[in-house]
Amino acid sequence: MRKLAAGNWKMNGTLASLAEIDALLGADRDCEVLICPPATLIHPMVARIAGEAVAVGGQDCHAEAKGAHTGDLAAAQLADAGAEYVIVGHSERRTDHAEDDASVAAKARAAHQAGLTAIVCVGETEAQRDGGETLDVIARQLAGSIPDGATAGNTVVAYEPVWAIGTGRTPDNDQIAEVHGAIRGALTARFADGNDFRLLYGGSVKPGNAAEIFAIPNVNGALVGGASLKAADFAPIVAALDAA
Repeated sequence: MRKLAAGNWKMNGTLASLAEIDALLGADRDCEVLICPPATLIHPMVARIAGEAVAVGGQDCHAEAKGAHTGDLAAAQLADAGAEYVIVGHSERRTDHAEDDASVAAKARAAHQAGLTAIVCVGETEAQRDGGETLDVIARQLAGSIPDGATAGNTVVAYEPVWAIGTGRTPDNDQIAEVHGAIRGALTARFADGNDFRLLYGGSVKPGNAAEIFAIPNVNGALVGGASLKAADFAPIVAALDAA
């Protein structure tokens, strides 16, 4: 299993921002590095890193291969632009666009059909955490958001507690270990290669806590938001994963 450090730039970045990835190039690493920029930057980023061991991904895709869906992008279009991955089911998409588990699974299937690796996001809200519902919520999201055709080769699972995204707060190590252990158990119960799926943690990952998080069992990398926008922040996170 090759660990994965994925950066989600969200709705940030212009062509000038591509200079931030230069510090990530030219390194010989054991872990994989992925950047998911806004769709406008996918193709120019692919061109900038040509031949380098850094992958590029999209932040969302439509479930349909083509059609009258103004403003949306098909998974095949992302692949055509050079993307290798796509994030689906991020909590911001679930909240802002009312995406449910079924729609997330449909997007993951579309990603697979286009030859992309789907990063399927799951995570509980603060109210669900406080109500003791975390494991039930995660189990429900996993069952509904990951399609039957998923394999360790075409699917990554990212656990992002909603209350930790962009807040500077993180669960304690035992909480992360509990959820990642539950995810691993659900995957191994459902898929023959469930033990080989990469499980990422996301939610206020930064240079100061990365090494500690990566030492937790069943944490095979990170989905990093704000700290992935600047090489000065993201490079130390990548280095911590490479050393884990």
